[in-house]
Amino acid sequence: MSKTVRKLRPSDYWRIGEHESWFSELAAKGLHLKKMGIHFARFEKGQPKNMRYRIEVSLKKRIASEQIDIYEESGWEYVTSYQSFHVFSSPSDSDAPELHTDPAEQSFTLKELDKKLTMNASIATLGMILLIGMMFAIWFLDGTPTFVMVEGGVMQQSILSIFLGYLAYTSLQAAISIRTLRKDLKEGKPINHHAPWKKHYRLHSMIAFLFTFAMGLSAIIPFYQLVKMDTKTLPEESSHLPIVRLADVEKNPALVRDESSYMSDNVDWGNRYTYQWSLLAPVQYETDEVGVVPGKVWADESGEYAPSIHTRVYHLSLAGMADNLIEDLIKRHAYDYRAEDVVTTNHPGFDLIRVHEKEETKEVFASKGKVVIYVRYHGYADLHSVIENVEEKVEYF
Repeated sequence: MSKTVRKLRPSDYWRIGEHESWFSELAAKGLHLKKMGIHFARFEKGQPKNMRYRIEVSLKKRIASEQIDIYEESGWEYVTSYQSFHVFSSPSDSDAPELHTDPAEQSFTLKELDKKLTMNASIATLGMILLIGMMFAIWFLDGTPTFVMVEGGVMQQSILSIFLGYLAYTSLQAAISIRTLRKDLKEGKPINHHAPWKKHYRLHSMIAFLFTFAMGLSAIIPFYQLVKMDTKTLPEESSHLPIVRLADVEKNPALVRDESSYMSDNVDWGNRYTYQWSLLAPVQYETDEVGVVPGKVWADESGEYAPSIHTRVYHLSLAGMADNLIEDLIKRHAYDYRAEDVVTTNHPGFDLIRVHEKEETKEVFASKGKVVIYVRYHGYADLHSVIENVEEKVEYF
């Protein structure tokens, strides 16, 4: 009973001489070609034989039976086809004449394939340019590429873009290679049927592994992010969460939670925390909290005193991203002021701390090691109280 063996192809399909050489070397080891696929070839294990293989090019997926008969009469047996390439074999000792004895004439058999591959390369290149433009806009349009990476929302698209970019590159390479081969044939240079293939085989195997891993990762990451993401109502009492709480900043025993203004899925979105995960920031928290002090009003008498706090916490995979993330957070949250208005200050508890204060609003952007915390507080507590609580939470990690 024959045994089937599958092997990864050594190179791209347009490398005709390398494929012919590969088929011959495997036949000498007892592996005889039976079927070619997009990435793998199927062989049947048998007795070692010295075989010659030749590839005929045609735009038709099926080669005409009349042509097969003509080649068989010349000693070449039809083996298989893949895309526009049709494989024939002959024992080395049969002295069967070459399928093409005139290289210049053989070049004409590649004319239609040359046109097709040129068109494919043009379309792929145009598509890649459009994709690069789209990804550039996502990453850099608002000037916060580190924030975009850390949030993790475009990681899948970025991996997919790299994959599509490689496909565009191979399409262009195929068009150039076939054009070069035609030129060589016109000049009377025949195809090298013993072209070395091992170098491209190793390269092709490595690229195939990397892209298989990357595409698998791009498929898993979004699902994992959805599984990890969770939003809940903040507990009123202080909890184990590494976030700055409104009560800790206010330090007013009369402070109570404000009535919910928006409830959905049993979550009070005015007093909630959201947990998220990304490859570059495995721990992320975003929180909102609103309170009220009964009987106390704002200084401008606009209503009952209702302080609020918003927090973002990131535990990064790489500490080197912290400073850039702070700069991006400043750009994201500088609503009614310039980023230059955020002041850098010295504090022994942080690697970097930048603050902004305008009337009742105090903002702190701080980092230590791999931890980045942003807090926007609106109320009458002083900035020192906010910084003090941020320092305490940084030590949580």
